[in-house]
Amino acid sequence: MNRTRSSNAWLREHVNDTYVQRAKAEGYRSRASYKLMGIDDKDHLIHTGDVVVDLGASPGGWSQVVAKRQHGKGQVIAVDLLEMDPLASVDFLQGDFREQILLDELEKRLAGKKLGLVLSDMSPNISGIALCDQARVMHLAELALEFACNWLKPDGAFLVKVFQGHGFDDFVQQMRTKFRAVASRKPDASRDRSPEIYLLGKNPRA
Repeated sequence: MNRTRSSNAWLREHVNDTYVQRAKAEGYRSRASYKLMGIDDKDHLIHTGDVVVDLGASPGGWSQVVAKRQHGKGQVIAVDLLEMDPLASVDFLQGDFREQILLDELEKRLAGKKLGLVLSDMSPNISGIALCDQARVMHLAELALEFACNWLKPDGAFLVKVFQGHGFDDFVQQMRTKFRAVASRKPDASRDRSPEIYLLGKNPRA
């Protein structure tokens, strides 16, 4: 089947994208690695010795950044519905984060250890129906927020991808009830036309 004009345009843009080219040259799994690097350079979220959970991790760009910046002195647990090729110093758990069986296994691997950082780059399969897609995005964000609040250390941080639209303002307010500091981030590697934005919560409230 022939590609549509829009898909051909996307492919050309993707191939010529500066961050795609950098990822290939520098050995990162995706251009998304540079989103986390940009945010961490500003906010200093990744610390050696911390336990970090990366939700929606595949193909592993964010976990790769965390593992490198921890210099092997920490623990990274990556979670995704999709498969992910092995990464040094990263423990991968495949499954659906919406299912209790996955949460039970994740909690088993944590073995009671509190987290320094929870990352969520989760995104649902996009249907093209804007209202439904937005609702699914916000649902995943809410699940990630609930998990973070249950497992973060008092000085821990939560970084989550959301899309601006219906439910966004309510979610920001919800985060402000859970964290002492909340900020939004739009890293340089995030395309200008993309509605994605990253919300950062620091120091969870008791």
